Amino acid sequence: MDFRELECFVVLSEELHFARTAERLYLSPGRVSQLMRALETRIGARLFDRTSRRVRLTPLGERFLADLRPAYDGLANAVSRAMAAAREVTGVLRVGFLATPTDAVTGAVRAFERRHPECEAELVEISLSDPFGKLRAGRVDIAFTLLPVDEPDLATGTALNRVSYRLGVSARHPLAARASIGVEELASVPLIGLEGPAPRWWRERVAPSVTPSGRPIPRAGTVATTQEGLTQVALDRGGMLFCTPTAAHHRRPDLSFVPVTGLPPSILGLAWVKAAETAAIRAFEEAAAGHALGVEALVA
Repeated sequence: MDFRELECFVVLSEELHFARTAERLYLSPGRVSQLMRALETRIGARLFDRTSRRVRLTPLGERFLADLRPAYDGLANAVSRAMAAAREVTGVLRVGFLATPTDAVTGAVRAFERRHPECEAELVEISLSDPFGKLRAGRVDIAFTLLPVDEPDLATGTALNRVSYRLGVSARHPLAARASIGVEELASVPLIGLEGPAPRWWRERVAPSVTPSGRPIPRAGTVATTQEGLTQVALDRGGMLFCTPTAAHHRRPDLSFVPVTGLPPSILGLAWVKAAETAAIRAFEEAAAGHALGVEALVA
């Protein structure tokens, strides 16, 4: 049985007026009449006597209301409680991050927990080669990711930062001492790519196959994680692109991170499964965006 029909019946039995019932339910009077006709057809008898001047319950309608009311009230209360719970920001929110918990990540967590002290943000590392697997499996609720995201089942938030790329190479590599390189020079540097289930567009963003002018960029094998990539780079088995904050985090004597000019910026944001959106997810995205604005203001 259609809950909307039952709701309309209960409200009409209280108002005994089609226009006032329609106003309470945000419907047209015609739609109220349509719902009542459908309910009466389903039951097989009239529930209301209608004249041009008044509306009143039939004896069957009165009996039906008496039988229905306890169950209807219980259902309405259950829906209200569920809606109230959905608006609460409590418990634990699992937040995925890609390899490096930079200030964009940790700062967002601190901002969120200051705003919502009854909810703890639990950080969970996600693999560079499978950026959305844990989201879809429900193992994280929201995840830091590279924007834009081309996945129909996922929603994304605002851009949290835009940073340049650096090419990670071994300290022994011929390019290691360069102040910067142009993007077209990547055609002479075998790049380490990604293995695993990452979508093609994601793999292309991490390790492009061609330069902007169309020159092919050679491959130097694949890895699953940032740490695996750093190890391959340190062993001089290829280069790998990193955003500037990640490069700064992983600076060490056997690696060199050379700025790359001509590449579009790396854009960090948040993604979550559309069908699993909650108040806590929305609150975290808002906190992360607020923290990012605050950082921009300090830099400016």
